Amino acid sequence: MEAPARIEPRSLADYLAAMSKATFQPGMSWRVVDAKWAGIREAFREFDPAIVADFGEGELDAITADPKVIRSRKKIEAVVHNARRMLELERKHGSFRAYLRSHGGFEGTLANLRKQFKFLGEAGAYHFLYVVGEDVPPYEEWCARHNAA
Repeated sequence: MEAPARIEPRSLADYLAAMSKATFQPGMSWRVVDAKWAGIREAFREFDPAIVADFGEGELDAITADPKVIRSRKKIEAVVHNARRMLELERKHGSFRAYLRSHGGFEGTLANLRKQFKFLGEAGAYHFLYVVGEDVPPYEEWCARHNAA
């Protein structure tokens, strides 16, 4: 598999989209996630965090019933939780990028992401940080260290 494309996040929605892709992937093929991605983007209103954070049971039920998305209720709920948490951290730190860079480096950021956000394991957090253009160790090096631990 080739490396995912990196982005220059222009808004919190870009961060939420990148994180959500990593949230939907565990237990699935990237091909499935990519095939459903347009439907997921539409269901989550282009990942506008203010809109997603306000989703209630009705919106969650509608997304869970939508065949154009990955219909894992826990992952759908995780995206809503993650939108709320991103908004809180952005307010606290002034920007989401400032939050990401407030942990003294990759390992601290990785650990904090896993604490703050749902359905974001080590590999998902690495993927997210890579995609949004944060400094990460080379993948092979990280895998070797991660698997040795």
